Amino acid sequence: MLLRDLFAGELPKLAMFDLDGTLIDSVPDLAGAVDVMLGQLGRAPAGVDKVRHWVGNGARVLVRRALADDIEHASISEGDTEQALALFLEAYAGDHSRSTLYPGVRPFLDALQQAGVPLALVTNKPSRFVPELLADKQLDGYFRWLVGGDTLPVQKPDPAALNWVMQRAGVVAGQALFVGDSRSDVLAAKAAGVPVVAVSYGYNHGQPIAAENPDLLVDSLDALI
Repeated sequence: MLLRDLFAGELPKLAMFDLDGTLIDSVPDLAGAVDVMLGQLGRAPAGVDKVRHWVGNGARVLVRRALADDIEHASISEGDTEQALALFLEAYAGDHSRSTLYPGVRPFLDALQQAGVPLALVTNKPSRFVPELLADKQLDGYFRWLVGGDTLPVQKPDPAALNWVMQRAGVVAGQALFVGDSRSDVLAAKAAGVPVVAVSYGYNHGQPIAAENPDLLVDSLDALI
């Protein structure tokens, strides 16, 4: 199935994308920053494999999971969270050299851009890091709208960010597409009434994204062209 099959033979009027785990494999840099933070707190490093299961719900939740050394983090206090979050954000700023673009991403973005489909980015990553990461990976010319994890009062899986973009783009839900890699992405899209494509290679806390029943599941985004 190609993308046009989701839109009665047409292309969507708007395409919205998640970032981490969908367009960019950012776990190596996130894990590096987590381990710097843990080291500064006198704790053992977490490593890439654990961080890969923890990412997807924003920096605050990632930090809490790292402090708990578990995906469940209710035991972590707000005071400990704030201290660790500040260390993590400082460690993560400025260096994204180990993050890489997934195969198939640029051809798909190019195809949509050349077809005149406006693009948006909706990520739970703190907004301060989004422009520099996009610029570092030569993706900064693609997206008309950028929504970070702190742009609005709520994050995915809440559909607010998708609705915010659609309102500004002047499209209704059935005309828009969302592309993501996690349960939060699929839930946000379904709550907004937006067709959703999921990629099989991303971060979904170690669980297969197929279980969330996206409208379409692909191994590479260029399979949609």
